[in-house]
Amino acid sequence: MRLTRREFVATAFVVAASARAGRAQQKRVRTIVGTGTAGSQADPIDAARALVNNPYGVVIGPDGALYFCEVDTGRTRRLDLASGRLTTIAGNGRKAYAGDGGPALAASFSAPHEIRFDATGNLFIVERDAHVVRRIDARTNLVSTLAGIGTAGFSGDGGPAASAQFRMPHSIAFDASGHLLICDIANSRIRAVDMKTGLVRTYAGTGQRGATPDEGPLEGAPLNGPRSIDTDADGNVYLALREGNTVFRIDRRTERLTRIAGTGETGYAGDGGPATAAKLNGPKGIAYSPDSSVYIADTESHVIRRIDLKTGTITTVMGTGARGDGPDGEPLGCRLARPHGVFLSRGVLYVTDSENHRIRVLE
Repeated sequence: MRLTRREFVATAFVVAASARAGRAQQKRVRTIVGTGTAGSQADPIDAARALVNNPYGVVIGPDGALYFCEVDTGRTRRLDLASGRLTTIAGNGRKAYAGDGGPALAASFSAPHEIRFDATGNLFIVERDAHVVRRIDARTNLVSTLAGIGTAGFSGDGGPAASAQFRMPHSIAFDASGHLLICDIANSRIRAVDMKTGLVRTYAGTGQRGATPDEGPLEGAPLNGPRSIDTDADGNVYLALREGNTVFRIDRRTERLTRIAGTGETGYAGDGGPATAAKLNGPKGIAYSPDSSVYIADTESHVIRRIDLKTGTITTVMGTGARGDGPDGEPLGCRLARPHGVFLSRGVLYVTDSENHRIRVLE
């Protein structure tokens, strides 16, 4: 029987989707640190028996180790992926904004949400409850404040970032020019710090919380909960809006934004179809992949989803849609509990399964 062109295209789409699903299901999930119980011990300690406490931001460092921050303890920790040894590299476990000028292990941090390294290996930590971004010097290990004064507000555009006010910043990322972008979520803005001059400006957002247009110029567009941000090698920005339940791409060259996922409605639906027709539920983590896809932690749906930028489709790659703890193994059978952080490196996806107090990988 000869197929019509429409039937042929539809069949090809189904076959391709099935093949992609098959490849995705060949990957497995495993826990690399955390036992499922919140806590901490003296370190170094073997990752197989280490306790962690509500991990959020996660990143591979310039030394090839895995770094993550714990929102409840304020600590940033390092997992040597070769030896499996876990150590604390910043934070004394007390929630506060203190310790500038001293060593990282003696400093206090207040609800760190995300961490990033710059090109020379300095570590940056964004603290939601201290309303600051702090820097740990790669050479001296001393702590300083890059942005914010420690109290909530909005001020300082055009001046030094260290004298400016932020309100509950959540996520940070470096752009192609080395500027640090900050999701200043409660100010409904993205702020940018020029790392050469130290000056801060508003990069996106009007300060008014409102519906973000599906497409249009960045200037004058409101942002509805700019929660998490990442960039690609060309400097384009990928932005998850928590309250907006959407994901946007900001074109660096044209300075225009385009909705690439989410309808704005709250829910968990749309897998296998256009990402722009899918429902999200409080996305709180985002990671760009060089294979032209974007991974998001669809936090309140307890899943990790993948947006294929070539086809525009969305799929779930980890989680069942129901809150739980594992088991490891089959990705779509592994329940998660409010995952927050996602990071992709060399084809391995790292996920902070936050309220299970674990870090899981999909590989």
